[in-house]
Amino acid sequence: MAKENTGQHQQTEARRKKLTLILGVSGLCILFYILGAWQNNNVPASYSKMGCETKSNPSSSTSSSSSESLDFKSHNQDEFKETNQTIKYFEPCDLSLSEYTPCEDRQRGRKFDRNMLKYRERHCPSKDELLYCLIPPPPNYKIPFKWPQSRDYAWYGNIPHKELSVEKAVQNWIQVEGDRFRFPGGGTMFPRGADAYIDDIARLIPLTNGGIRTAIDTGCGVASFGAYLLKRDIMAVSFAPRDTHEAQVQFALERGVPAIIGIMGSRRLPYPARAFDLAHCSRCLIPWFKNDGLYLMEVDRVLRPGGYWILSGPPINWKQYWRGWERTEEDLKQEQDSIEDVAKSLCWKKVIEKGDLSIWQKPINHIECKKLKQNNKSPPICSSSDNADSAWYKDLEPCVTPLPNTNNPEESAGGALEDWPDRAFAVPPRIIRGTIQDINTEMFREDNEVWKERIAHYKKIVPELSRGRFRNIMDMNAYLGGFAASMLKYPSWVMNVVPVHAEKQTLGVIYERGLIGTYQDWCEGFSTYPRTYDMIHAGGLFTLYDNRCDLTLILLEMDRILRPEGTVVLRDNVEMLTKVEKIAKGIKWNTQIVDHEKGPYNPEKILVAVKTYWTGQPSNNSNNN
Repeated sequence: MAKENTGQHQQTEARRKKLTLILGVSGLCILFYILGAWQNNNVPASYSKMGCETKSNPSSSTSSSSSESLDFKSHNQDEFKETNQTIKYFEPCDLSLSEYTPCEDRQRGRKFDRNMLKYRERHCPSKDELLYCLIPPPPNYKIPFKWPQSRDYAWYGNIPHKELSVEKAVQNWIQVEGDRFRFPGGGTMFPRGADAYIDDIARLIPLTNGGIRTAIDTGCGVASFGAYLLKRDIMAVSFAPRDTHEAQVQFALERGVPAIIGIMGSRRLPYPARAFDLAHCSRCLIPWFKNDGLYLMEVDRVLRPGGYWILSGPPINWKQYWRGWERTEEDLKQEQDSIEDVAKSLCWKKVIEKGDLSIWQKPINHIECKKLKQNNKSPPICSSSDNADSAWYKDLEPCVTPLPNTNNPEESAGGALEDWPDRAFAVPPRIIRGTIQDINTEMFREDNEVWKERIAHYKKIVPELSRGRFRNIMDMNAYLGGFAASMLKYPSWVMNVVPVHAEKQTLGVIYERGLIGTYQDWCEGFSTYPRTYDMIHAGGLFTLYDNRCDLTLILLEMDRILRPEGTVVLRDNVEMLTKVEKIAKGIKWNTQIVDHEKGPYNPEKILVAVKTYWTGQPSNNSNNN
């Protein structure tokens, strides 16, 4: 009997211990779940409602999306803790600086020589002129229309300038319709619209077979030419100065069309040699015949072998238009003859002149050109020691940029390119020829594979990436353009920036992939208006510039460029991202550092940030329209 009682007691005790263990484990699980949920709740608010309407932006035109939160919180929590006491918060600049462009300030420009338009070139602020404040959006700023609607419409409150709608009313550049602008697609030389104008060009040269992918539009207006080339899979870089035609480039970027502030002046354009399949000027007012054809020599430098130059407007078809242009027949004939002479001296062939269009073609190599230059050396061929890709603050030179050597008259100098879209992932000729030191075919292909994995990871931590939320994207340290190439499936375009301080100068490779980009020193301002990019990406940029200039100024410049509710994705080491995040919080960004796509043990991390929506405050006597 005693034994039975003892057995029953032991069984009861075992059950009690088992139940206690189960309850204890369950309690711990619940506790860890709550702690995990509390940690993962530290996500920038805008991530879960990117593109949704907010109380601060009641007129946002973006569509709402389902709430998503990031669950990739980095495992290095202790490294990322900051207190409000250690963060420096930056105040908004005065509302008069709403359209501030640091290196194209017109007041500063007036101090410089007007010869060759030097006063309209880049002139960046001195140390004493640097701004440590946030460029404010206009009081009535709204999130821009989504592509493709943005091609035809923009909010008036975002760019409150009616000048072009009045000045260019007859030419159908832009019209004001209530609270928005409409872009009919017209232009000075295409009254029937850019679409019909491009169709006219397509009847003269092969535009749609994939052979022409990259284009440069000089003096672009509101970039309707570039906007309508996009439907033909041609990516144009449009540029115009910040001049009396107020906000041309700003309108272009607001439409979702690639553009940059720039001018044909005394310096090279910020692009490598042999970058563009096509160059275009439609009454762009560039004096091609002056300075012994120096500007056409620069077009020749950036044109690819076999590339086309298209000119419409004065002096083309002067016999029909000379009275309307208010110039003499003799003057216009002399100008066209001068252009024809310069084109011949560059060894270009005139393809056709028909109606308002005249088209020339650059030779595919310089075999015959070198023979011609033996008899007529004006202009001479530039020294072979000159770096034709070098273009950052480099003066124009009165000589013909030599093409890479070839022995076959039928061979394209520098190597033939694949037609688009195969060009994007084909090995670029510069890599095949070994002209980019320490980068070979295998490394190029590996980089493409790396970016497939990275984009898949980005889609998880920034879900809006694959939903058309981001139209204008900038990669601040583009390397081989792998990020941009991986984004081609989405309704976006990427401005690939190669820093002039980067170890490998790869912008020529990027253009050989059929992508676009520019050179830049990130210690200076970028040649664009405020609020012109939806997303900014940068890998290793802050490590590159850590000892070159103030990282705060780089982040303030990024904030100037980025639209309200825009997203930033930065890759770097933990220590650097911790430093950057501290500054980012002070400029009204919601931030989070997450793990590398390979997992928590990779020393490189990813910082994801969202710029908050806010606007400048109007003064009491201002007109809010």
